[in-house]
Amino acid sequence: MRRLTLVVGARPQFVKLAPLARLLPRFCRPCVIHTGQHYDQEMSEVFFQELQLPTPDHHLGVGSASHGAMTGRMLEKIEEVLMAEPPEMVVVFGDTNSTLAAALAAAKLHLPVAHVEAGLRSFAPMPEEINRVLTDRLSTLLFAPSQVAIEHLACEGITRGVHEVGDLMLDATRAALERGSSLPRPQEPYLVMTLHREESTRSWDRLEPLLRALQAHQEPILFPCHPRTRKMLRQQGWEDRLTNGALRLMDPVGHQDMLGLARHARMVLTDSGGLQKEAYFLGTPCLTLREETEWVETVQVGWNGLVGLDPQRVLEGLHSFEPPQDRPPLYGDGHAAERIAEVLEGYRHD
Repeated sequence: MRRLTLVVGARPQFVKLAPLARLLPRFCRPCVIHTGQHYDQEMSEVFFQELQLPTPDHHLGVGSASHGAMTGRMLEKIEEVLMAEPPEMVVVFGDTNSTLAAALAAAKLHLPVAHVEAGLRSFAPMPEEINRVLTDRLSTLLFAPSQVAIEHLACEGITRGVHEVGDLMLDATRAALERGSSLPRPQEPYLVMTLHREESTRSWDRLEPLLRALQAHQEPILFPCHPRTRKMLRQQGWEDRLTNGALRLMDPVGHQDMLGLARHARMVLTDSGGLQKEAYFLGTPCLTLREETEWVETVQVGWNGLVGLDPQRVLEGLHSFEPPQDRPPLYGDGHAAERIAEVLEGYRHD
């Protein structure tokens, strides 16, 4: 039976893998490599159990490091697996270091690459943008989530092997909503915030003024806290301060519970690419705590506001940001996994 290798390493990639993984065994033998990029074992296990994903065939345990060191270690270890168990194709997801390392390892072994979420561009010099651009250049099949992504690829001269399939996270969101959340729904109106990116958390001088402003806000702000962010809060003496005031520190939650929180919130504040998009799926207005986004369509249609970490802009957004009534289907119809599986099933490597 044909072998396909799928490489993941970060929690959003687990979410994208889930709807596709259920369809693959009908025509191939999937092999899942988990690089260990998101190195919190408890958080990874919660996602795999919740999403009913099979245990990875290979766990590389790379963990945290600088971008270059992490990518290099992944490249070496992924290459070892691919040489020992050559697949017909390597499937990668999104824009993490795991994505680029797997694409490079496959390309150097002359194995075709399929990139899920191809064509996204933030046009900012950030690590994820480098990963996106290079992975698209290395890919044989490019699964684009939107028409805008197709246009980005065309502008770069990439038209062969491109398929507009919609977004796997819409598939996953619909499935998760059917299963429901285990968290009780708060009775009072609330906001929900996530903040985890390295660019957001590496400068306490930038982050503290925002936290002070939000702590004084009138509405409760539920704050499921990433381990990296909690570590910084603890180091700066802020962890215990987030028990009184608007900000309500929470332990990290699984995908279903995060969707439950976002679904009923008045607004989402986040630096996460995935949560911006999920907020759009759920019809919840979003303020993105960044100066750019790869999900440019959500900004163009008025459902996502870019406010950065500036306290004044964030507070103004909380008071005045109002999306339009219209929410067009930017990312397909929730059947992206079926379209991707159909293309993969029909592909034959020369």
